[in-house]
Amino acid sequence: KNDGPNKEIPISAVANIRYTNSYGGIVRKDYKRMITLSSNVLEGYNANEIITELTEEFENNLNIKSGYEVKFAGEQDDMKESTDFLSKAMVIALALIFLILVTQFNSVYKPIIVLSQVVLSFIGIFLGIIIFGMDVSIIMTGMGIVAVAGIVVNNGILLIDYSDQLIAKGMGFRRAIVQAGATRLTPVLLTAISTILGLLPLGIGMNIDFATLFSDLDPNIYWGGDSAQFWGPLAWTIVYGLAFATVLTLLVVPSMYYIMKRQTIQVRILKRRLLK
Repeated sequence: KNDGPNKEIPISAVANIRYTNSYGGIVRKDYKRMITLSSNVLEGYNANEIITELTEEFENNLNIKSGYEVKFAGEQDDMKESTDFLSKAMVIALALIFLILVTQFNSVYKPIIVLSQVVLSFIGIFLGIIIFGMDVSIIMTGMGIVAVAGIVVNNGILLIDYSDQLIAKGMGFRRAIVQAGATRLTPVLLTAISTILGLLPLGIGMNIDFATLFSDLDPNIYWGGDSAQFWGPLAWTIVYGLAFATVLTLLVVPSMYYIMKRQTIQVRILKRRLLK
């Protein structure tokens, strides 16, 4: 107990002072303390490639103590959410297409043949991206894949439906398939070529100023821009998928239809012999 006057003692007499950076508060997520580190990506670099390299670096060289974890958030969470949404949309779209085709054809193997074009279009899309070294936009590329799935099935429907019409008229199924491929070759190619040519200006980023075109007869054509970077992945996805699937559709769909049709006839003949 000190009954005398109060005396001021400098804090430096009892403690060492050191100025450092600190946080103004504790941030938590899911009841866990969290520290967020953020950075921008320099022009010319791909964020996904950088994150892949950082992930390998953390796994190999960063000794994380028990109870701590490193997790990429922000753009990666948005990308994962978009990927999950587009995956569900793709599954739903294929399921609806399959159900509609089963109802129309009253068959199961015919819709499977038609949907095989979707797989062919996927091969074309990924080959195009790899060959030309293009970046993948999760949202726009995903939307393009879903769009291609709805476009390419039309060619298979044309071939199979016309083959069925010829078979119903009494033509042999092999001759009917060949005749259907020859007859529907022109509309299939015209549909694909017109769609591809219509999307090329969007893919290469061609811009036209229609206001000056009609007022001064000067279209003011220029290339690139923000719109090209945004819509380009969608256009090129449809172009790659449709071009690849159209070429193989003219070969794969008639061949698969012929093989499955022949096996179906052989099964029917075998059943009749067994019943006798």
